[in-house]
Amino acid sequence: MQPKLTDLTRFVYGTTRLGDQSISFEDRVAIVTEAIDAGCWLHTSNQYGEALSVLNAVYEANPSKFPSTIYKLGHNSPDEVREQATKQLAVVGTPSMAIGQVFPSGQLAEDLCTGGPGIAGLAKLKEEGLIGRFEMEVWPWSSDIALRTIQGGHADDVIDAYTFYLNPLQRFVTNEVWDLMLEKNVSIVAMRTVAGGDVRHTLVKPDAPDYLKFRAGQIAPIFERSGIESWTEFATRYALGFSQVRATVGSTARSSNLSEFLAASKDAQPLPADIVGEILALQRQWSDDHDRHAPQWSM
Repeated sequence: MQPKLTDLTRFVYGTTRLGDQSISFEDRVAIVTEAIDAGCWLHTSNQYGEALSVLNAVYEANPSKFPSTIYKLGHNSPDEVREQATKQLAVVGTPSMAIGQVFPSGQLAEDLCTGGPGIAGLAKLKEEGLIGRFEMEVWPWSSDIALRTIQGGHADDVIDAYTFYLNPLQRFVTNEVWDLMLEKNVSIVAMRTVAGGDVRHTLVKPDAPDYLKFRAGQIAPIFERSGIESWTEFATRYALGFSQVRATVGSTARSSNLSEFLAASKDAQPLPADIVGEILALQRQWSDDHDRHAPQWSM
């Protein structure tokens, strides 16, 4: 049975930090178990170091309790998507995945835009029960694929949602795609809830990218004026305030941070309209001035 997007937990635990070998394996098992015990869906990838092995340990300990999970997949064809899905599931130990986060390129991307045979190939993976649903991963430099896919409508029965960085500092789709997503009311899974950490820390963090520091300088005063004490609450309410956003995905290795994510996402209320308007105006400017011109994987 295919999961419904409405089944997504409002906060999805991202497993990026489960790949950090500077944290003991036992502690990584403990934090993801805590997220599972809190009822969270998971988001994972074989790109995250040992994350899948950590999840396997959790699965082996209690298979019946293992939650619905989103897996990152690629790229050029349904066969490649199948191969990546099968390999990752074999490591974790589960027979299927709730959602496959596909980042299409090559022929598969063209098929999604134009109604080519790749769409039927992805549909078959759903019919077989290997992958419950698909969401398309979008970046500023791949926004044209999402734009053409949504405009064409050929893949509407296969691509159930779109996922990208969406937080006060990052809205990683072009203005044209964002506007079309709102117009068409497509489902969105927001990534990177807090944009890497508290906006006040980003301002002084030595290794923060220059573009992110610049944005932090513009957003920090808006955050301070809001009267909201927690950046996690502010960022979570921003993302979940859009009716199309089904969930926000954030990662942490700390129990205290996980508690903040869970508290912020529970019954999250939208930010005041004037604050949202200010952020949206900045994001529109950032998109035109910087994001659409950014080289691949430069942000």
